[in-house]
Amino acid sequence: MSQIKERPILFSAPMVRAILEGRKTVTRRALNAQALKNIDYGVQLGECHELPTEGPLHPNSVDYYNDFCPFGQPGDRLWVRETFGLQVRHYGGAGEHIVYRATSPDAIYCKSVEGQEYPIKWKPSIHMPRHSSRILLEITDVRVERLQDISRADIRAEGLQCPPELPSDDVSPNYRDWYPAAWKELWNSTGGDWDANPWVWVVEFKRVTP
Repeated sequence: MSQIKERPILFSAPMVRAILEGRKTVTRRALNAQALKNIDYGVQLGECHELPTEGPLHPNSVDYYNDFCPFGQPGDRLWVRETFGLQVRHYGGAGEHIVYRATSPDAIYCKSVEGQEYPIKWKPSIHMPRHSSRILLEITDVRVERLQDISRADIRAEGLQCPPELPSDDVSPNYRDWYPAAWKELWNSTGGDWDANPWVWVVEFKRVTP
């Protein structure tokens, strides 16, 4: 039995809130240069097929691609890094208290027991140490797909605040178009390029007790 591994993963404040509210159960991340290099090497060795320029993945290569996912495999865990701050309390030896910007966005000062005010020192998510993380996720599935192949159900699972689901696809164009437009906006807001339609890791997860 393989050992369960833990790895860090960064999420923005809106996505952290979506996880905490149970709305986000999947994330997509573009295949990086190393993963593409590993796949190309596998092609040269005859161990897998090339990523197609269009159409579905070759079924004999799916598991090969999935093995290169840098976030882990089903059963592995991800601890969430998010923007955080320290409420520093010098007086009375009270030490430090962690504040999370996703759920306390307006926090500016804290007060010591003596009534002294101290500013919160916000730190980027990349600097969050393991012991400060409050969210632990267990990977339930990993796969590779094109960014634009996302379904409406998966757009909702990405944590977007979507309109109520209607009983049929035979609905107004405005309703149908809302989903890809919202997903495109979210992807581009993270520095991605929707129009490039890259191959992405699709990492499904569930929240577990840290």
